[in-house]
Order: sequence, then C-alpha cells, then structure tokens
Amino acid sequence: MKVRTRSSAIIGTLCLVASLALTAAYADEPAAPRQAPEVVLKQVATAQNPTAGAAGPGGTLWLAERAGTVRVLGKSGLGKPVLDISAETTTDGERGLLGIAFDKKFAHFYISYTNLEGTSTVDEFAVRHGKIQPSTRRTVLTQTQPYANHNGGDIKIGPDGYLYIAFGDGGSGGDPHGNGQNLDTLLGKLLRIDPRGAKPYAIPADNPFVGDPKAKDEIWAYGLRNPWRFSFDAATGDLLIGDVGQSAWEEIDWAPAKSKGGENYGWSAMEGNHPFRDGTEPANHVPPVHEYDRTGLGCSVTGGYVYRGKAIPDLKGQYVFSDYCDGTLRALQMKNGEVTGQSDLKVNGGEVISFAQGGNGELYVLALGGNVSRIDPA
Repeated sequence: MKVRTRSSAIIGTLCLVASLALTAAYADEPAAPRQAPEVVLKQVATAQNPTAGAAGPGGTLWLAERAGTVRVLGKSGLGKPVLDISAETTTDGERGLLGIAFDKKFAHFYISYTNLEGTSTVDEFAVRHGKIQPSTRRTVLTQTQPYANHNGGDIKIGPDGYLYIAFGDGGSGGDPHGNGQNLDTLLGKLLRIDPRGAKPYAIPADNPFVGDPKAKDEIWAYGLRNPWRFSFDAATGDLLIGDVGQSAWEEIDWAPAKSKGGENYGWSAMEGNHPFRDGTEPANHVPPVHEYDRTGLGCSVTGGYVYRGKAIPDLKGQYVFSDYCDGTLRALQMKNGEVTGQSDLKVNGGEVISFAQGGNGELYVLALGGNVSRIDPA
C-alpha cells in the first residue's frame, strides 16, 4: 500500500505497515492561513480494515475491506458483504483489496486487488438493479508485482468516462529497477484505459504515448513512487494525487482537467522538489503543488478529495487530505494549480488509510482500524 519502513517504529499489527518513522512537518504552511473551517468527525460505521470507498447507486456508499469483502453503507448502516473475494487475495505486505469504482451509470463495478501470487488485478462486474452480477465477472488488466509493497491499487472513473489505475513503482525501496522513469513498464504510473471499448480493454486514441514504440500505450502519467490515493475534482475535473515518499518528503501532485497527459512527476530522480540520491531533475519534471517533510509525526500521505458537498460551505473547493501516521485532517486552498493557503482542520481520524466521497459530495474518512467517519460541520 502506501507505507515505508524505518527500524525504529512498528505501526499496527498488520503487515500493511512494516515500519514507519513517525515524522512529518508541513514545511510550506503559509504564514497567515485562512481561518480553518470548523468540522467534526461523526462515526457512521465500523468496517474490517477499510481501504477504499465509492459512491454507489441510490445514495449508498460502497466500502472495500482489505481482506477481500465489499459492504454497502446505507440508511440502515453497514450491511453484509455484497462481494467476497477473500479466498483470492492475501493481506501480507501491502496487498489485499485496494480499490473499487463504479462507472457513471452504475452499470459496471470495478475492483482492484492483488491475487494469491501478488499480481495486481483489475476485474469488472455488471451491475443490475444495484446488485453485482457475479456471473459477469471478467479480468480487465493484470500487472506482475516484483515485491509485496508499493502496489498502489487505487482506481477511479475519470470525468471522461475512462478507467484510471494507479500502480506504484514495484516496491522494495528506492526504485531498484528504475520503474518510475521507465516508460516501458506500467509500474510507477497512472494508467488510462477504456474497459468497455474492447476485451479486455481498449486504449484511448488520445493517450499521450500512443504510437511511441518505447512506451506503454496505457500510460497517462509517470514518475510516481506509490500513488496510493488519487481523485478528480467533481466540479472542475482536475486531478490530484497523493504520492507517498521514500524517506524525506510526501507530495501532492496536480494536473488540470484540460491536461493531455504525459506528466512526469519525477520519481525516482526526484522526491518531491528534491533530488533523490543525487538524481538529476528531469527536464519535463512537474513538481508537486504541495509537499511536507518528515520532521514531525507524518510518514505517509493519504490523498483525499476536493470538497464539493453542501454541509460545510467554508470548506467548499478545498482539497482535504491526511497522513497515515499523523492522522490530522488538513485542507489546501488552491487557485489555478497553486496552493494559496493551508488549514489544519483540528480533527484526527487515526490511521487514515483512505477517503471516500459520497454521491452528494460529502467526505468520509476511513481508518485502517475500522472507523468510518463523515466530515460534518461543527
């Protein structure tokens, strides 16, 4: 998943976090940030190691649990599993059920997981009357993983209707195979495919590397270490990626909705705005819009969403994110791809592993220990 190691700290009982250094200061906090919106976290459910969520049909929120189950949060609470692939995945290293997504019409449901061999796998199910049709299951895409960490695994349907898939650099530490800058592998990349255009999938004709014999056609962006969580702004279509750093810097990357793709976010020549191990900054490096170091309590950025709900007007348009080790929720004010301010929302979600956005734009915080909380006005 999204964590790194240090021998001095063992976090949790799951192998999801081998060892994490409890450090991270927010180096670029503005001197006089706008007053933070007043919010609280309201616990709405308890799940079994939730890892991802997606807005479902009928105003529901579907939640993925790491061991392989999917459950639906509705008006009556969290229901029994509607999907169970626990016999097909493992929870060693950073593996498991890592991402879920619906298409825009709630006609197809996608899951992203590592299989028993550790291979990253994206499967599709048809959905009828709000229910998964198990007999329609098919595999869309697979990617062999050389190590048990840095799998990435987040998936989203973009504003264009295509499926975006985030893969980490393959794992170990320091990108030993150089995958981040290698366009001939899907590792260390954000992919963009059309799962309904062909079987198993089609390549959108306007993907940035189509026709390049030295690059994979599926690639939309590259130079990523472990893009554990990414999202699209529901109002603007802008893309934001929380990319977990190696040992010094956590970063949030951004691309405008009008982007044609091809962004190089720098890894493993760069870690944030800084050369990694005497690396040389690529000429086409797209620097992060925000970074923070690890001199405080943070260690592993958890990307979130731009808030587009109605319950908290003062939070509207701000990008909400957190850190697995620190747990504090923070918000970035942005304009034209530049951060104009940062707020500490003064609430702590615990081991924040992911966020989910409901169909009404309200945001939920998922803690690995099980808490599912909604961000409400204070």
